[in-house]
Formats: sequence, C-alpha cells, structure tokens
Amino acid sequence: MQWRHSSSPKAKKFKQASSIRKIMATVFRDRKGILLTDFLQRGLTINADAYCETVRKLRRAIQSKRRGMLSSGIVLLHDHARPHTAARTAQLLQQFRWEVFDHPPYSPDLAPSGYHLFMHLKKWLAFQSFEDDDRLKTGVTTWFKSLAADFFDTGIRKLLPRYQKCVKVGGDYVKK
Repeated sequence: MQWRHSSSPKAKKFKQASSIRKIMATVFRDRKGILLTDFLQRGLTINADAYCETVRKLRRAIQSKRRGMLSSGIVLLHDHARPHTAARTAQLLQQFRWEVFDHPPYSPDLAPSGYHLFMHLKKWLAFQSFEDDDRLKTGVTTWFKSLAADFFDTGIRKLLPRYQKCVKVGGDYVKK
C-alpha cells in the first residue's frame, strides 16, 4: 500500500458545539406582544410539572398584562410535545377553562414562534455576544420588548393560511 500526501496541508475545519451554550426559553405571546418568557434552568429538561408551572406563570402574566382577557377566554396553541399533552397539563388547562387550538401532528411549522418570532430572534442573536446566562436572558427579553405590536400581529395573521395549507397537504411540511 502506498500513502500519498498532498504538498499543501488542508486547513482543518472545526465545528463549534454551540449547543453547549443553549438555554431553553418558552415564549408565550398574543397579537399585541410577549406575555411571558420563561427560561429553563441550564441542565434541566422540561416535563409536565415544569410546563404546568410555566402555564401558571402565564396565567399570572395574562392577569397583569391583559386585564379582562381571562374572562373572555384563552385559546392556547402548542404542539404535541409530551409535557403539552400530559394528563396533568390537560387537567390544568381544563381547570383554567382554556381552549387548546387543534394542532395537527408533525406540523412544527404551525407555531408562530417557530416560523416568525424565532426566525427574527436567530438573526438578531447571530450578531450578539453575552458574557453569561443572565445577560443573555436580559438581552433576549429586551429585544422582545423592542418589537412593535405590528410584528406580533403579522405572525398571528400568518397562522390561518399556514394552517389551511397544512390541512390541504394532509399534515406534511408547509413551505412558504
């Protein structure tokens, strides 16, 4: 067997493990803006108990930010992740008398946060650098507050046409 070496060494490309620095944020919003941003403590995973606690925080946030909204009814859109569909979560939502918007299985592109909010957040984050988790959380929260109500309304208005496309294609991925 003969080994051949090229005359010029190739530059090695290193893949950065950015996931090490990721923090999970659960974001609830309506067409006027952010209602709640809840950051999960690093090292923890979301489960039904944690999600129920976040939903309780959401209820308190709605009480303080959108007075009267709880009496007129809440429709919650979330996907089919286990914490969202757990019996404990369903009981809590029923206790609050909140309606859950029917979300077809395997349709992540129906979450307005996914196709609208987080797309813009990722672009903004690409040019940011934070020294620690607290500054990251503050930066993200401040960025959310800087967005106009029009931004949130646009994301919600895109939901119905996307939902209709999803139903039309039998739940397959919806492209623009």
